[in-house]
Amino acid sequence: MTVPCMVAAAMLCLSAPGLAQQPASDSAIRESVILRFAQADAAGEVPDFQQHVVPLLGKLGCNGRACHGSFQGRGGFRLSLFGYDFEMDHDELYGRVDPEAPVNSGILQKPLMQVQHEGGQRLKEGSWEHHLLLRWIEGGSNGQVDEPPTLTTLEVTPNEILFSADGQQQQLKAVAVWSNGIKEDVTALCRFQTNDDQIADISQGGLVLAGTSGDTHVVAFYDSAVVPVPVIRPVTDQFGDRYPATPTPTKVDELVVQKLRKVGIVPSDLCTDADFLRRVSLDVTGTLPTAKEVREFLADTSADKRSRKIDELLERPGYVAWWTTRLCDFTGNSDDKLNNVTPVQQEASKQWYAWIEKRVRENMPYDKIVEGIVMAVSREQGESYSQFCENVSKLYAKDGPGAAAYADRTSLPHFWARQNFQTSEDRVIGFAYTFLGTRIQCAQCHKHPFDQWTQQDFKSFEGFFKGTSARQNARPDAKSEYDAMVAGFEGTDGLKGNDLRKLLATKVVEGTTIPLAEVFSVKAKATPAKRDNKNPKNGKPDRGGVAPATAKILAGPVVDLTTVEDVRQPLMDWLRAPDNPRFAKAFVNRVWANYFNVGIVQPSDDLNLANPPVNAPLLDYLAKGFIEHSFDMKWLHREILNSRTYQLSWIPNSTNRLDDRNFSRAVPRRLPAEIAYDLMTQVTRNDAKNAAFVTELDKRAVAIPGAALKQRNRNPADYALTVFGRSIRESNCDCDRTEEPSLLQTIFVRNDQQVLSMIDDADGWLAQVAADNNL
Repeated sequence: MTVPCMVAAAMLCLSAPGLAQQPASDSAIRESVILRFAQADAAGEVPDFQQHVVPLLGKLGCNGRACHGSFQGRGGFRLSLFGYDFEMDHDELYGRVDPEAPVNSGILQKPLMQVQHEGGQRLKEGSWEHHLLLRWIEGGSNGQVDEPPTLTTLEVTPNEILFSADGQQQQLKAVAVWSNGIKEDVTALCRFQTNDDQIADISQGGLVLAGTSGDTHVVAFYDSAVVPVPVIRPVTDQFGDRYPATPTPTKVDELVVQKLRKVGIVPSDLCTDADFLRRVSLDVTGTLPTAKEVREFLADTSADKRSRKIDELLERPGYVAWWTTRLCDFTGNSDDKLNNVTPVQQEASKQWYAWIEKRVRENMPYDKIVEGIVMAVSREQGESYSQFCENVSKLYAKDGPGAAAYADRTSLPHFWARQNFQTSEDRVIGFAYTFLGTRIQCAQCHKHPFDQWTQQDFKSFEGFFKGTSARQNARPDAKSEYDAMVAGFEGTDGLKGNDLRKLLATKVVEGTTIPLAEVFSVKAKATPAKRDNKNPKNGKPDRGGVAPATAKILAGPVVDLTTVEDVRQPLMDWLRAPDNPRFAKAFVNRVWANYFNVGIVQPSDDLNLANPPVNAPLLDYLAKGFIEHSFDMKWLHREILNSRTYQLSWIPNSTNRLDDRNFSRAVPRRLPAEIAYDLMTQVTRNDAKNAAFVTELDKRAVAIPGAALKQRNRNPADYALTVFGRSIRESNCDCDRTEEPSLLQTIFVRNDQQVLSMIDDADGWLAQVAADNNL
């Protein structure tokens, strides 16, 4: 017997932003395929290949990665993974149908186990699934029509499930709305999964079964749509009307408590002033408060002292250093990947850091910082090639201004010049990770298993990244100048590659102007893009410099690139558009994760439809506010830090002891590598040195420009930072930074010479204590 549960009445509609609709009336919806294909009526409805046949094959598991959807296929039969390539799938299927005797078709006999099938029985004879495939064959086995309709929305009801006891069930209903006006109950053709089967399980037919207490999502997949539905079972009896009065002084708190009220979790009390000061100082500046600062803060009785302290910390150099480091993480400032980008080794990472540091210090809007990266070229506006070489060469001179002066240049071309950002495929993946918080690499080869992106989406988007040339000697209009400058140096005859680079590095350090490589954009031409993205001369991946005539925004329009001077401009316009679904959210989510050690979406770099936010209204509010405040990063920090949610105690109560995802308490967490190392330095210094430690960052770990694995140990802190999990910025993943404990960390703290030297410092804290106490 089904036990009724509390459910929301409205539908869930995941589509393009702003397209939320009311559910279609039952009379306007075509009934389920279960009923329409219950009988083997050859004169009845002919199934549509895209709308019925391909989804059914996905439902049966035929196009999964363990079966015919694998790259090798199975038994000489290959389907596109998750059914994204209708042309290929039709060609493969058509070769396994018998139009003269449909019942003898291979695509029926094998899943019916009428002939040997390695995948076992997938169909029951006489079932609606059997009849659907049979009718498609009898109707001509047609593929996708010439101008197929597109799926507008997938409406899933209910939009939220609230369970309250064991044994409760709730049936989902999915209605596909197509661009030609057809609305159809496709529940039976959807694939379903649960994100936590301990809290909620779901059958193949979409029946959700209550499990243990907690909250999760079940997800419906159909065609290109991926729709998550929240499932909540309160962990205590303190939910809904029985929820106790809880302070919500800010909008952030309102939205957090709104979710906690459903889950039956009561937040912890506010943390003490001492806990708050230590926490916010470490989180914002990577620095412990000084003893003097602690005494003054604890003695202050004013009601606004916490908000004033937040404002003060956001103006400190430590905030600038730490958030420059974090932005260097996200954008990929790696010494290993910048080898030979500049004539002097490791200067590229220093210039990268300095460029971002200046903008964080000035609190430049985030979208403006991103614009300087996305639209980067080597030359300044109006700068000739010779002027560019002269101006930048000065930065490398032994007595020159150095990397700090590079910050005054308009853009950051090193982002495009790094070794792991040279092919257009690499650029799509790196761009999506950095600015959209999205792992799109799956779509490079097949339909993304957890998002809407297909391989065609990937290839169409790729066009924006083919018109930027990097690591080339110079723009075509300056090639002769480059060659003349090289020829002008004595001893360059026959020199190439590393030998030439070594000579030029020596010259530029001496103060000589040398020819420099450029990053530049090539205007698109009205020619069709190459299908395979290979260089016809050598068959290798194209490294840019040839822009196609068109490219397509992800889930957006096709853009005519021949009408713009820089093919990246439409990309930047799309990023900062108020309705961009991921740009603001990606940064907001990462900032939130910095303060709570877990994102509103977790992992923090994996925004996809099947991995929805744990609190969608909270993420929406912060992202909208971030945009409305002109991408002001300090506004975002203040909005989070001033919330009661951030300032909660780590001490749990009876309702939230196990909560680590709904922000009902501060969860104890390990410190990032740079901050942990700086703390070892800080706690072993004397009071006088610590006073300067707050503002003098030249030797602080949070201010080390680059990160590397191969080129480590060039800074005394590098080994320790590697041990404690600093990001090496090698892959497009926030997981490059780790805070996992290890035996090596224990050994380092207890027995490493660096730590022992800090403790034994004759001018350190222990020596000061000994002197103060006449020891």
